[in-house]
Amino acid sequence: MAEGRSYPSRPYLAVSAAIIRDGRILIVRRARPPAHGLFTLPGGGVEVGETLHEAVIREVREETALTVEPLALAGYREAIAHDSDGRIERHFVILPFAARWIAGDVVLLDEELGEARWLLPDELAGLTTTDGLAEIVRAAFTLVG
Repeated sequence: MAEGRSYPSRPYLAVSAAIIRDGRILIVRRARPPAHGLFTLPGGGVEVGETLHEAVIREVREETALTVEPLALAGYREAIAHDSDGRIERHFVILPFAARWIAGDVVLLDEELGEARWLLPDELAGLTTTDGLAEIVRAAFTLVG
């Protein structure tokens, strides 16, 4: 968890990428909290002065070494976690983008990620994923065509 993002005074904006290559989607497994062990999309926080597209491109490159082209929003998610006292421990608004793979092979460059897989959309069914992942993937495939 990045410094200052626990017990926030405001929600944090993040992006993720539903990267499509040859009919498959890139899914990563989180290696530590939050969402430890869950399969999800690569992504992370938007930096000050950065456009959403710039954030998607940077986050994917920093986490996987891939070059991607973000195409369009594929939905949104809100991640709000409370501690045992009911206080808000984390609050993220996540904007997942449908993205097209441009170049590179997956190299996990971020210690927060433990695994990466290129999967057919139907193969998500047997995995433990972040909430709404299958819906986002369906929307991304619709947008990419």
